[in-house]
Amino acid sequence: MLRLVALAIGYAFGLIQGAYIIGKMHGIDIREYGSGNAGTTNAMRVLGTKAGITVFFIDALKCVAAIAVVTLLFGNAHPEIKYLLKVYTLAGVVLGHDYPLYMKFRGGKGVAVATGMTLAFHWTFLPIAVIVFFVPFLLTHYVSLGSLCLYSSFLIAMIIEGSMGMYAPASQASLIEMYIVFGLLVCLTFYKHRANIGRLVHGTERKTYIVHHEKDSQ
Repeated sequence: MLRLVALAIGYAFGLIQGAYIIGKMHGIDIREYGSGNAGTTNAMRVLGTKAGITVFFIDALKCVAAIAVVTLLFGNAHPEIKYLLKVYTLAGVVLGHDYPLYMKFRGGKGVAVATGMTLAFHWTFLPIAVIVFFVPFLLTHYVSLGSLCLYSSFLIAMIIEGSMGMYAPASQASLIEMYIVFGLLVCLTFYKHRANIGRLVHGTERKTYIVHHEKDSQ
């Protein structure tokens, strides 16, 4: 039951669509421009760097807020599944972000959301996130490549840290459930990026550069 509650809370927070909100503030539906994706990268390309960064923080912080709410509600009473509930909350946020009900299930790809997890799941995730996202991104300027590395590294780090007892007092069954749920999120991320993966393979993926001037919003 608590798993479903955490999932539902996460989904509710996931419905706060940063790119859609900022796009509407600029008088457009972001999904009708650029790649059609309601996420940070498309917002940056269509509306400019400042708008893209704003979208990123909205989407990342909604994940932090969702996990904080679930932890405050249930963490102290159920310490043995605290981290498991965090993963279910993350899953809910990703689903709400990727498939928002009020936007006919056309949302983003959940990357900024996962970045928010680095601040709310376990402190060791933050340096990992910085390295595994920014190194491939700065070397190639492919956001999609950095994003896929980010999600994959989280799963690896989660398994390693779980085996080291860093999520105590979680039981082995809870740890395995955590790995499975997060593994499904990794699979979802690769599915959402399937077109990007195809372009990466063929060398036609669009590069993204951080610029200091604003693009025209139309």
